[in-house]
Amino acid sequence: MHLTTTQIEAQLDWINKSPSDVGRVDGLCIRPQMNARQELPSCHFSPEEGVAGDFWSWQCWKRLEDGSSDPAVQLAIMNSRAIDVIAGSRDRWKLAGDQLFVDFDLSLQNLSTGDQLQIGGAVVELTDIAHTGCDLFEERFGRDAVKYYNSKAGKALRLRGVYARITQAGEVKVGDRISRVQAGAESAAAG
Repeated sequence: MHLTTTQIEAQLDWINKSPSDVGRVDGLCIRPQMNARQELPSCHFSPEEGVAGDFWSWQCWKRLEDGSSDPAVQLAIMNSRAIDVIAGSRDRWKLAGDQLFVDFDLSLQNLSTGDQLQIGGAVVELTDIAHTGCDLFEERFGRDAVKYYNSKAGKALRLRGVYARITQAGEVKVGDRISRVQAGAESAAAG
């Protein structure tokens, strides 16, 4: 059963209470091939391969001029509360097609393009590619969900999520911490 706009709006306060400083990885999912999903307890992220085992590296919908997969859409991240509202059950989260579900505020008010996030052992950078609901998202979660998540209000909250590129390789597991990388923190850690 798909939710109505009114039912979705009734859950916004809960979604908006997602942590804005330090959050948690609630789910990891790879797409080993089109229309296939595999939930994992942990996974390796790398700038070269993306999320290990995910089809991004060989079958990405967005390509560079040389035919390679565009790193700007290497990782799709969705707020776990936002997917939980429309999915109806935890086992349906993976149908969204995102690789990472986090209890973290992804809104435009909290994060900007270019911001970096430490997720477990990896670092990712938010890109300017809009993440919107498509026909499959509508089929799986309903017309009201795709309309609301793609609306001006939904986009401001980034209910459908964000795209990111992986800038530092590392292991990520369910339960890991997610937080914003402070300016200068990477260079201080490297030095």
